[in-house]
Amino acid sequence: MRRADPSGRHVLRRTIGGQRRDITVGAVTGMAHQTGEALVPVVIGVAVDRGVADGDLPALLLWLGALAVVYVGLSYGFRIGARAGERASLSAAHQLRTRLTGRVLAPEGGARDGHLPGELATIATEDARRVGAVAMAVVVAVSATAGLLVGAVVLLRVSLPLGLLVLLGTPLLLWLGHLLGKPLERRSATEQERAGHASGIAADLVSGLRVLKGIGAESAAVARYRNISQDSLTATLRAARAEAWQKGVVTLLTGAFLALVALVGGRLATRGDISLGELVSSVGLALFLIGPLSEFSWVNAELAQGRASAARIAAVLDAEVAVPPGPPQGPCPRGAFTGRLRLRALSYGTLRGVDLDIAPGELLGVVTTDPADATALLHCLARRADPDDGAVELDGTALPALPLTDVRATVLVADHDADLFEGTLLENVTAAAPATADVPAALAAAHADEVARALPDGTATPVGSGGRALSGGQRQRVALARALAADPPVLVVHEPATAVDAVTEARIAAGIRTVRAGRTTVLVTNSPALLAHTDRVVLLTGGTVAATGDHHRLVHDRADYRTAVLT
Repeated sequence: MRRADPSGRHVLRRTIGGQRRDITVGAVTGMAHQTGEALVPVVIGVAVDRGVADGDLPALLLWLGALAVVYVGLSYGFRIGARAGERASLSAAHQLRTRLTGRVLAPEGGARDGHLPGELATIATEDARRVGAVAMAVVVAVSATAGLLVGAVVLLRVSLPLGLLVLLGTPLLLWLGHLLGKPLERRSATEQERAGHASGIAADLVSGLRVLKGIGAESAAVARYRNISQDSLTATLRAARAEAWQKGVVTLLTGAFLALVALVGGRLATRGDISLGELVSSVGLALFLIGPLSEFSWVNAELAQGRASAARIAAVLDAEVAVPPGPPQGPCPRGAFTGRLRLRALSYGTLRGVDLDIAPGELLGVVTTDPADATALLHCLARRADPDDGAVELDGTALPALPLTDVRATVLVADHDADLFEGTLLENVTAAAPATADVPAALAAAHADEVARALPDGTATPVGSGGRALSGGQRQRVALARALAADPPVLVVHEPATAVDAVTEARIAAGIRTVRAGRTTVLVTNSPALLAHTDRVVLLTGGTVAATGDHHRLVHDRADYRTAVLT
C-alpha cells in the first residue's frame, strides 16, 4: 500500500482526474457562459454608442439582436456546464463511497481500527460529498477565471488603467481569499471529526439500547451523548463562524475593489478619455465582476472543506492492513482442503506457545479460563491477525502462505456477537450458503426452524435491522443456522447458545454434530451441553494447553476444568 499522505492530496487528485471528461465539458461550457456574461455590458455599450448616441436605428436593432444571441449562448452554456459539474461532483462522491466501502470490507482489514462504525458512515457520506464537491468547484473556478480574463481584456481595450487595475487587483484579492480560508479548513476538519465521533457514539447507544435499559443506565448514556453532541455542535458553530467571517471579509474586499474600478472609470469618463458607451460597458463590467469574484469566495470555502475531508478519507484508504493478503492465486474450489488445522507454538495476545493438532472431520471443543484466550484464538484462526510467533497451518501450509480469500472461504469463524442484516430470516440464513447447501437441515440443527414457526410469515418474515425484531435467543439461532448453511470445510463457532434454555442448548449440540459430520468443527465454548457432544476437548489455562481429553473425564479429573464449565 502507498505511503500515507496525511493531507489527502492524492485523494483530491484522483477525484478530479476520475471526472476529467465531465469537468472538461463543464469548464468549457462554463467559460462560454462567463464569456457571454462579460460580453453583455460590452454589447450594451456598443449599442449605446452606435445606436443611441448616433441615432442609428438599424445599428441599434442589430446590436440588440447580437445581445439576444449572446443571452441564448450564455443560457445554454450555464445549463450544460452546471449539469456536467453536478454529474462530476455526484459521480466522484459515489466512487469515493465505493472505494471506502471496499477498503473497510477488504479481507486484509485494518481500516476500521480506531474508528467507530458511525464515524465511518460519516466519512463515507458527508466527507465523500465534500470531496466530490471539489469537482464542481474546479468547474466554477475555471469558468470564473475565464470571465475575469475576458472582462480584463475588454477593460484594457477601453482603458489601460482600468485593465491593469483589474489584472493586478484580482490575483491579490484571490490570494487574500486563500489566506482567509485557512482557519475554515482547520475548523472544518475538527467539525467533521467531532460529528463523526458523535455519530459513532449514537450508533453504539442504539445497538446496545436493550442492555442499557436492562442495567438502568439510560440516564448515564444520555448524559454521555449529550456532552459529545454538545462538543460536535460547538465545533460546527466554530466552523460556521469561520465560514461566515471568511465570506463576509471577502465580500467586503470584493465590494471595495469594484467600487475602486467604478470610481476610476467614472473619472476617466468625466475627463473625456472614454465615451458614454465605454463608461456604460466599464460600469457593467464592474458589476459583472461581482459574480466571478463571489464565486472565487465560494470556491475557496469548498476547497478548504474538501481538503479537510480528503485528509479524513485518506486516513481510512491508506490505513495499515491488519494482515497481508497473501499470494494472488485463488480462489480455491470448495473442498480443495481436507480441513486439518495445526497450531505450532502459537503465541499471540494472551496465548503462549500453543500446540494443537485438529484432525479433518473432528468436532473439537476448546475451553478457556480467560475470555482473552478465546478472543486471541479466534483472531488467529480467522486470520484477522497474524501470530507474534509460531503459526496456524491449514493442511500443512501456514495461513499467510495462502491467498487470504481462500483462507476466509475455507475457515469460517462465527463470532458470538454476529449481527443479522436487514431482510428476511431466510435471506439471512442463505447469505453465504452455496447452491448445494441443505438449508432446512441447517435451520433444524440450530433450532431456527422453531423461530420461523413462531413468526407470522415463517422464513419470509423480515427480521429488522440487526435482527432487532427477534429476541436474543432467536438471533443466536438464526446466526448459527447461517454459519451451518455456509457449510465451510472448517467451522469455528464461539459460544453459539448462551441466550437459549438448557434443553434447546442440548438439542443444538446434537444438531451441530449431525449436520457437521465429516467436516472439521471447533466449538470455543464453556457450555457443558455443547462440550458433551464433542470428540475431544482442549483446556486453555494461562494461554497454554493445560489438558486435553474427553469432556466427562476432564470434569472428573480437573478442578480448573470443572470451575470453567460448571460454575
